[in-house]
Amino acid sequence: MKISLIVAAATDNAIGKNNQLLWHLPNDLKFFKNMTWGMPVVMGRKTFEALSGQPLPGRLNIIVTRQQGWQQDKVVVVNNVKDALFLAQENKYAEVLISGGGEIYKETINEADKIYLTRVHATFEGADAFFPEVDKQKWHLTSHQDFLADDKHAYDYSFQVWERK
Repeated sequence: MKISLIVAAATDNAIGKNNQLLWHLPNDLKFFKNMTWGMPVVMGRKTFEALSGQPLPGRLNIIVTRQQGWQQDKVVVVNNVKDALFLAQENKYAEVLISGGGEIYKETINEADKIYLTRVHATFEGADAFFPEVDKQKWHLTSHQDFLADDKHAYDYSFQVWERK
């Protein structure tokens, strides 16, 4: 099973502040939906709660939490990333997408095969969650598409796909 990370990160790898995204990019949301539809999506509890605490429709939502007894309707709750990956593999998915947050990314980047990265070309004061640095000794860029800011997107951004060397 392929393990892929999907993330939007600022130039300095910031991904959030106070459990919220730092930007609103409609095309990135569409990209995320298209890439994850019908797939298992693994995320931490805090990331899930930042999404209004509602499961993403059309996907197997696997929530990782250390909080004993935490439950939520229409999601699968596990206590660690290893169990989340095992669950996706047991259900015979060809790919699992890791969607954050920062701690989950740190835990999985060394096991990942691919990174779908929306690079937001800006920096944000006070960010408190970060994506790990993409080590160019271990990863190569296989796809790159740039977009300029417009009336719906306040920042320049790029869609990038990185694959493990």
